[in-house]
Amino acid sequence: MTRWIPRTAVAALILCAGMAMATEPLTLRIGFLRGPTDLALAKEKGTLEKALAAHQVNVVWSGPFAAAAPAYEALNAGSIDMTTGSSTAFVTAIAAGLPLRFFAYQAMPAEGEGIVVRNSSDIHSLQDLRGKKVAVNKGGTGEYLLSRALDRAGIPEQEVTKVYLSPSDTGTAFVGGHVDAWATWDPFLSLARQSYDARQLSTGQQIGSENAAGYFVSEAFYQANPQVLNWVYDVLQQENHWAKAHPLEAGKIWASQMGQQGSTLAALLGRVNTVPITPVDDAAITHIGHIANWYQQQGLIASHPDIRQHVVTLTP
Repeated sequence: MTRWIPRTAVAALILCAGMAMATEPLTLRIGFLRGPTDLALAKEKGTLEKALAAHQVNVVWSGPFAAAAPAYEALNAGSIDMTTGSSTAFVTAIAAGLPLRFFAYQAMPAEGEGIVVRNSSDIHSLQDLRGKKVAVNKGGTGEYLLSRALDRAGIPEQEVTKVYLSPSDTGTAFVGGHVDAWATWDPFLSLARQSYDARQLSTGQQIGSENAAGYFVSEAFYQANPQVLNWVYDVLQQENHWAKAHPLEAGKIWASQMGQQGSTLAALLGRVNTVPITPVDDAAITHIGHIANWYQQQGLIASHPDIRQHVVTLTP
């Protein structure tokens, strides 16, 4: 025998089911890289989890990843939704077809990237890089910095041997003399100066770098949950302002995440890496486009990707 259920009761059941679905928490999976970023501060202090919990969003951290490229691959594979990295690695990734969106931009500080050599090295200018081995991360900031430096010095790229290593693997090779120089960025740059007896041959600014740090989300997550990017951006802005007001404290957090204690590295990181975070506006897109032009000219990518198609311009 079929039992009759009033239409009002059916409607109530449907409404309750809809409310349950609406309040079910969303999960944001973030790929973590060690480094002097506002995201690293948010992770350490728990501010992102607290802010997103108010919007029924759970945060799950994954990593740490050695560099942006493997984090982008994890994002492409669907194992994370968001990460940080560089605009140089971003250009390489989207040129290869990875579905990424760039949603927050942080210009690289003048002293936050460059090329280092050992203090005892006979390399004293960019011209001295001819015939040398230089450690870089393939398709990322290191390879970009070296390419810019060689062009600035008028040295054909084939006259230098690129040694492709992840930043976390380069310290031993650098100290052991297996490479002659290292094109890198913070925190590895400051770590080399403090712990690997390195001196800076050139800064990113001196070789014309237009690289920037940035925050990236998968196309799928952005399309499904665009409002989450604004909530994340608000937290990054708060941490950016805090780091500017407390550079040594920020530096200590960044150094600790590298497994380094003491005030020297903390002071270096805090002094160098407190630069503003902004939406990806037209000026930022222009700078990213210049990097893509450079990569295409150098043969590092086959064609120029559509930068604007891979950008989310937030309105804070």
